[in-house]
Formats: sequence, C-alpha cells, structure tokens
Amino acid sequence: MAKTLLTQNLRAHTLVPSSFLLHRRRCNFVHACPNPGPTVHDLVRTRNLPEAQALLLRMIRKRGASRPHLVDSLLPPSPTSADATVVDLLVRTYVQARKLREGSEAFRLLRRRGFSVSINASNALLGALVRVGWVDLARTVYEDVVASGAKVNVYTLNIMVNALCKEGRFDEVKVFLSEMEAKGVYPDVVTYNTLINAHCRRGLVVEAFELLNSMWGVGLRPGVYTYNAIINGLCKKGDYERARSVLDEMLGMGLSPDAATFNPLLVESCRKDDIREAEKVFDEMLRCGVVPDLISFGSVIGVFSRNGHFDRALAYFRDMKDAGLVADTVIYTILIDGYCRNGNVAEALNVRNEMLERGCVMDVVTYNTLLNGLCRGKMLGDADELFKEMAERGVFPDYYTLTTLINGYCKDGNMARALGLFESMTQRSLKPDVVTYNTLMDGFCKIGEMEKAKELWCVMVSREILPNYISFSILINGFCSLGLMGEAFRVWDEMIEKGVKPALVTCNTVIKGYLRAGNVLKASEFLNKMILEGVSPDCITYNTLINGFVKEENFDRAFVLINNMEERGLLPDVITYNAILSGYCRQGRMREAEMVLRKMIDSGINPDRSTYTSLINGHVSLDNLKEAFCFHDEMLQRGFVPDDKF
Repeated sequence: MAKTLLTQNLRAHTLVPSSFLLHRRRCNFVHACPNPGPTVHDLVRTRNLPEAQALLLRMIRKRGASRPHLVDSLLPPSPTSADATVVDLLVRTYVQARKLREGSEAFRLLRRRGFSVSINASNALLGALVRVGWVDLARTVYEDVVASGAKVNVYTLNIMVNALCKEGRFDEVKVFLSEMEAKGVYPDVVTYNTLINAHCRRGLVVEAFELLNSMWGVGLRPGVYTYNAIINGLCKKGDYERARSVLDEMLGMGLSPDAATFNPLLVESCRKDDIREAEKVFDEMLRCGVVPDLISFGSVIGVFSRNGHFDRALAYFRDMKDAGLVADTVIYTILIDGYCRNGNVAEALNVRNEMLERGCVMDVVTYNTLLNGLCRGKMLGDADELFKEMAERGVFPDYYTLTTLINGYCKDGNMARALGLFESMTQRSLKPDVVTYNTLMDGFCKIGEMEKAKELWCVMVSREILPNYISFSILINGFCSLGLMGEAFRVWDEMIEKGVKPALVTCNTVIKGYLRAGNVLKASEFLNKMILEGVSPDCITYNTLINGFVKEENFDRAFVLINNMEERGLLPDVITYNAILSGYCRQGRMREAEMVLRKMIDSGINPDRSTYTSLINGHVSLDNLKEAFCFHDEMLQRGFVPDDKF
C-alpha cells in the first residue's frame, strides 16, 4: 500500500511540473510586457480586439522573444475553437509589425501544432510577402495553406498570380490558374488586370491584347485600369498611334479616363519632343475633366523647356501652382535646367533656394544639373562650392558629377584641377568611360599638350575602353591644329583599320589642318578621298577649301568648288560669298567684289558685318573714300556697328 501511494506521489510530481511550467512560462511571458493587465485571451473574449492586438504587438517586439516561446505562451498544447481568433490575430499582428519572416515561421509552427489559420489571415501574410518581393517564401506559405485544407478564394488566387507575374513566370501562372479552377476558384477582373499589366510592363503587348479579348470571352468587362495598362504598354513600345486608338475605344465604351490614362501619352509625345501633340493631349485631358498631376505638368514643362520655349514652360508651372499642386524635386530640377540652358544661372540658383525652402531635397540629378549650368557659365568657383555642399549634405557624387566638373575645368584650361578630379573618380570607385577620357584628351589637345593626350589614350585602351569616332577626331584635330599632318594621319589610319567610319567633322578638321600647313592642294585631294570613303562634304567643307584657294589667289579653283557645291545640292551661304568678295577686295578688284555683292543679295542672302568691312577696306585701300562712306552708311542702316579704324 505504501509503495502504491509512493508511486502515485512520484507520478503526480512528474506530471504536475510539466503543466505547471507551461502555465508559468505563459504567464511569465505575458507579464514580462509592460502594463500586463488582462491577457490576450481575456481581451479576445470581450471582443476588445484592438487592445488584444496592441498587447500582441508588444509581445512580438519584445527583445529575445522566440516564435516557439510566443506560441507556447499564448496557446494550449492542443487547439480549441476558442483559440482561432487568437491565432488569426497573431498572424495579422506579425504582418502589421512588418516582421514577415518571423510571421512566416510562426505560421508554419502553428500549422505543425495543429492550429488552423483562417484563409483571410493567410491571405494577409501572403499579400505582405508578395508586396516586399519575397515570392519564394510566399509560395512556401501558400503550399502550407493548401496542405492545411483551408479553402482558398479569389483573393488568394490574385495574390499568387501577382507573385508569379512579378518574376515574369507566366507559364507557371497558367498551371496555377488550372489548379485553382479545379478547386472551384476562377479569375476575376483583378486577375486579368494583373496579368495584362505584367505583360505590358515586359513589352508583351500582343499577349496583353489576347488576355483583353479573353476577358470578354468569360463575361468580364475591362475597366479603366485595364485600358490604362494597355495604353502604357503601347507607349513604352513606341506604338503611339495604337495607344491613341485604344484611348478612343475606351471613350467609346463610356469609360472615364483618369490622369494615369493620359500620362503615358503625354510622356511618350514629350519623349519624342513632339510639342504640338503633347499640348493636344494635355488640352484633351482638361476637356475630359481630368485634373493633371505632377507627372502631367512635369512632362509638358520639360518638353517646352528642352525645346527652347522656356516662357511656355514657366506658364505651365504657374498653372500647376494655381491648381494647388506643389512642385517636387523633379519639376524643380527641370526648371533649374531650363534657366541654365538660357544662361540665367542666377535665376536657377533662386529656384534652388525656393526648392529648399519648400522642403524638397536636392538629389544628385539636381546637383548635376546646377553644376552643368555653372560650368557652362564658367562659374567654376561657384561650381566648386556646390560640389563641397553635396558632400556636406550627404549626396554622393556620381560619374556625371565628376565628368561635368572635369569638362568645365578642361574648357577653362585648368588641366591640373581636371586631372585631380579624374583621379578622385578612381578613388571613389567611379569608372571613367570614353566620354571622360575624350573630355580630358580634348582639354590637353586645346593647349597643345599632345604627349599628355596620347598618354591618356594609352591608359584608356589599356583599361579596355574602346575609343569612338569622337576620340579619334579629338587627336586628329589636336595634331592638325599644330600642323603635324603626319601624326594626324597615323591616327587616321588606325581609325580606318579599327573599322571606325570617319565623321564629317573629322574630315573638315583634316582639310583645315592642311590649309594651316599651307598645303591647299593636299586639302583638295583629301576632299576627293573623303567622298570615296562615303563621307559627304557639307558647306563648311567647301567654304574652308574655297577660302584656302582664294587666299592663294586661285579664283578659278574656288569657282570650280562653288559649282561642285551647287551640283551636290549645297547652296552657297554668306561665308561662301564673303570668301570670294574679300579676296577681290584684297586685290583691289572692287568691280568684281560689288558684282559678288549683288549676286549675293539677288540669291536672298543678306550681307553681314564682315561683307561690309571687306568692301570698306577695299575702297579705302584704293582711296575711294566716297564709295567707302556709302558702304559705311549702308552698314549702319542694316544695324551693324562698323570698325572705324579703317
């Protein structure tokens, strides 16, 4: 008997602590939270779900809290119907706290312990995982949901379709939809919209149209969102006309477009710099009662600014402010660029100040735009200050920042500073490209330091950066400027050998180089060579050569070139006529010079200051002061300021 009682006592002492410890663990965890008050279960029973969720949130965020510990503290070893709300609330709270990985672990732990998670709570977790791009984890959770026997619904379907579409797994979508149909769950308008939008984003517009047609086949009516996706896809593919026809179809169905309908059309017409079409779309938008947003205004402000109609851009900016919209960083950057393009850097800086006062943050694009304006305006001291400000504000310079500054200093002839910035690119792990090297080589060529330019060329090639036609043109121009035609042609031959087609500007540089070296015949021969290479000469080519022959007093060859020029459909311009006219004036052949002047005017070309200066000087050299003063007066009447030193 004693033995039996002892055994019973031992048995009781081995069983009770297990329950007791579990109860104590649950209580300790809950009461470890500040202001414990009632338990989660108490709050759920009284339907005080907000307080219950707030308590769960504190428990989840408690440092060192593990998922098993949390589940043990909240739920009994075996599930009961009363625990369903707590389970759902726990999963939703993980989602609200954005602790999605921990929420997924808790979800799987609950499933292993036999607790049922409702499809709504499961959908909340799935949707959150897909939104942050954790598609594979979402797929794992989905498989657990299906394995649990939970009845999936159309929301589950749409979440998983979105997940697969995000990664372009369209073949898997088809399989998934078939599986869902077997479960009695069918796609709805949201499903089709997701699929159409995903296909359009990847440029698969034909497939998007097939989906649109199949919508009608299953009795679903496409809406504004559907058509917006199609219009956006067509515009991104450059099929603007078809996008317009889709808009017409949409309007014909009685659908009311919104800003997202018109914005792709606006963006595409502005990308093509089609000002007339952009204005037409914007006006149509207003006629349809659609309020333009920042994308709409930003597009039209940008296209007018880029194309030299800055006054119109400012008018749209004022309209935007009148509509109650507040400019963002993008629009302020467009305005800064517009003022810089117009050489009004002071006003660009005022816009920058307004932007900062309104709480907009300057990004690297804004800084680069302003730096470009300062460098073009040769305000390099201000550019340096702005560059320092970037670092102080924590904005990291990019490749464009440093290349812009390098270009500014190269144009200013400060090659030491330009090289310093070039070295800092490497220190910042920014890889200079062919544009950076071209900028530096051009800077050295302009100050006649060809050895430094050649060194940079070698470094560029050693870093496997291929020179382009501009690279070759820069070196050729540098050598030609110094009359080193042999060196220039060594570079020319390398260019041809590498299969780089000579650019017209390069050919014109060579002709100018020959003329600088006093070899007009070689320049003429090169004209024939460039034509054979498939490079068509322009007015600059002919004018350069004509001027060369006139200086040699070889008017016959000059007139032959004018005939050749006209045969190629190139009309002589004021520079052509001035070259011949000034040649006659230097020789004192004023009758011929005045015949050229008359022909020039008859051809519809107005004489310029250079024309009159040549005529006045020609007559003065022959002591024909009366005729000289006649041209002097005519020059004044045409609004030219004469050089009275003759």
